[in-house]
Amino acid sequence: MAVVIAYAAAHFLNWNGAYGSVEGRITDPTILLGLVGTVLALALYVCTGMIYACLPFLREWATSLTVINFTLLGLSSGFSLAAAATLAPAPVLRFFAICALTLTVAAFAGRVASLQRNARLRPKSTLQTAIGIKHPRIVQKSMGFSADSFNTREFFHGRTMDFVRSIKWVFLLGAFVLPALLLAAGLAGAPKSAFALAFAAQYVGLLAERWHFFAQANHPQNLYYQAVA
Repeated sequence: MAVVIAYAAAHFLNWNGAYGSVEGRITDPTILLGLVGTVLALALYVCTGMIYACLPFLREWATSLTVINFTLLGLSSGFSLAAAATLAPAPVLRFFAICALTLTVAAFAGRVASLQRNARLRPKSTLQTAIGIKHPRIVQKSMGFSADSFNTREFFHGRTMDFVRSIKWVFLLGAFVLPALLLAAGLAGAPKSAFALAFAAQYVGLLAERWHFFAQANHPQNLYYQAVA
C-alpha cells in the first residue's frame, strides 16, 4: 500500500515524464514505482493464498490451485474495476477490458478445476481417529458443551449441504459467467456502463465465492464439535 500511495503521489506531483530514460536506463519514478508495486501485489496474492494452501489437514485448501485461484481472482477483479473506473483513453480502456475478460475466463477454469478436485476427496479423519478408539460403531451424543463456543461458531457454517451447493452456482454465474458476458459486450461496443455492471456482478459473486471457499472446507475438528446434544 505504501508503494501504491507513492505511485499516486508521483503522478499527482507530475513527476512522470519529467525524467524519461538516460542511456536506456529507466529514470521515470512512476515506472519504477509501478514495477515494484506490481511485483509486491503479485507477492501479496501468493502469500495470502499460501495462508490456506499450507494447511495439510484441510485438504480442500492444501493444493496449488488455492494459490493460483487467489491470484487469478485478484487480477480479474482488479482489471474489471480498472475497466469500470478508468478515465483513460479508449485504447487503455480496451486493454483493461481485454485483460479482465481473459483473466476472468482463466479464473473460471481454475475455480472449476478446484471444485472438481474437492468433489473427489474423501475424508481421512473419522470419529475413530478423532478420539483414538478403533471400535467400528461409535455414536456421538453430545459435543461436550452446554453452550456454543469458538470451535462451534468459527469452523462450521451451520447450513445444509443443499444450501452450500446452491451457493456454488451463484458464484459461478455471478463471479465468472455474467461478468465475462458483460465485458465481452462492452468490448463489442455496448455502453461503458457494461463494464461497471460487470464489476458489480463480479464483486457480489466473489463474496459468494469466498463464503463457499470457507464453507466447503471439511474441518476435522467438526467431528468432535459439530453434533449438538
